[in-house]
Amino acid sequence: MKSARTRASFFGFFSNLFLFIIKLIVGLSVGSIALISDAFNSLMDIIASMATIYSVRISQQKADSNHQFGHQAAEPIAGLLYAILAGVVGFNFIKESIIRIFSPTVENINWLPFSIIIITMLLKSYMTIHFKKVGKQHQSPVILASSVDSFNDVIASSFALIAIGMSYFGLPIFDGIGGIFISAIIIKGGYEIARDNIKYLMAHAADEKLLAELVQRALKIPNVKGVNDLRSHYVGNLFHIEIHIEVDKSLDTKTSHDIGKAVQKELESVSSINKVFVHIDPV
Repeated sequence: MKSARTRASFFGFFSNLFLFIIKLIVGLSVGSIALISDAFNSLMDIIASMATIYSVRISQQKADSNHQFGHQAAEPIAGLLYAILAGVVGFNFIKESIIRIFSPTVENINWLPFSIIIITMLLKSYMTIHFKKVGKQHQSPVILASSVDSFNDVIASSFALIAIGMSYFGLPIFDGIGGIFISAIIIKGGYEIARDNIKYLMAHAADEKLLAELVQRALKIPNVKGVNDLRSHYVGNLFHIEIHIEVDKSLDTKTSHDIGKAVQKELESVSSINKVFVHIDPV
């Protein structure tokens, strides 16, 4: 049975494929750079969805001799590659949009482009909510990146709607202007996704709220007298934790070991934690 992350990835792929085809056909038929830019925004989303499907499948593989702490890093790597692609596509369409400002090509505007953009906005709004829910539930950076991208697509489609509307009323110059705004949104989305995924790849530490929760969980274990050191860093999209707990020095080795295992089990029950290393400090 496919996981929720995998189902979300396939839903994103087929939704973006549908949007790319209809927006490209209509955009080419009316010569709108704003709508064509939006179509290629969906093409990027298709590529991102394919990367998401693959990275989710890799990240779910169990640890092996070459990857002894699992394969979670596959997801932030995919997110970073998507961000780079977003920058390339965005800058290329800014250049094309500037050309279209001085040489507009939009023509034959009818009800069809408006319908396509409204369908896009409705579908992308749903995708934003759905991906955010799944991404948070499963600590998935690549699914959360899809949520951010879907929200940016709603904004991009709003600019496309305005641009098409202005062209309909005899102001085709706004088609190129709309294309520039959409391209800027593509670049902005890529930057945000890169920023969020770099922290996973750079072994960023956990926030103070999570660390405080871990200390409280450790202290509630019987015979734990204190915590004198706590470190954390991302490995993929999950945390590795190193914690020093204080126990009575008169305890025998086995009892101290059992206390450490209880702390490890308690902390590893937190969904964002992959592995906990417990050091015993006799006091």
